[in-house]
Amino acid sequence: MTAIFEDRVDAARRLAAAVLRYRGDATIVLGLPRGGVPIARRVADDLNAPLDVLGIRKLGSPRHPEFAVGAIGEDGVRVIDPESLLSMRVSEAELAQVEQVERTELARQMARFRADRPRLDLAGKRAIIVDDGVATGATAAAACRAARQLGAEEIILAVPVAPPDWMETLAGAADSFVAIATPHPFWAVGRWYTRFEQVTDDEVMASLDRP
Repeated sequence: MTAIFEDRVDAARRLAAAVLRYRGDATIVLGLPRGGVPIARRVADDLNAPLDVLGIRKLGSPRHPEFAVGAIGEDGVRVIDPESLLSMRVSEAELAQVEQVERTELARQMARFRADRPRLDLAGKRAIIVDDGVATGATAAAACRAARQLGAEEIILAVPVAPPDWMETLAGAADSFVAIATPHPFWAVGRWYTRFEQVTDDEVMASLDRP
């Protein structure tokens, strides 16, 4: 199967065009670090909307770190997929160890990404949550839950690529869903990009620092 996107720049351009209908004063764009933030930058620019980062960390299986069995977020948000825990044979002790590591990294990331930049107020706003793709849905679910806790009135989950059943998997997490492509079979998010390099902290900072 061939890739759908050249890179995140290509994906961002196409995703921004797909969410133009959400342009308005009540819209705030939230990028998930790290890969979602550069895409969210383009979406925010095209919608003339403010951009913020939403702190979320995937909880990967100890033996297959790319496979999410859950996710954590700011303000104590925690989403666990029991079926994934069973299928990947992850014990409670292993999960606790992974979570401890990821909470430490989340705190480090957000201290750097926010610096002296205050978190945008989501109360009564439309939040467009952007990532570079959805796989198991755990990270996306945690992001939506975090945005709800922060007061978002409407949540749109927008990604370049997701599994065909992603809306069923995430039913109730968001109010609306936007994906450019939902290929079957799905495999991993990076499979659908020709170039899918890891995004660095510096690249996230550069995206957030732009006006």
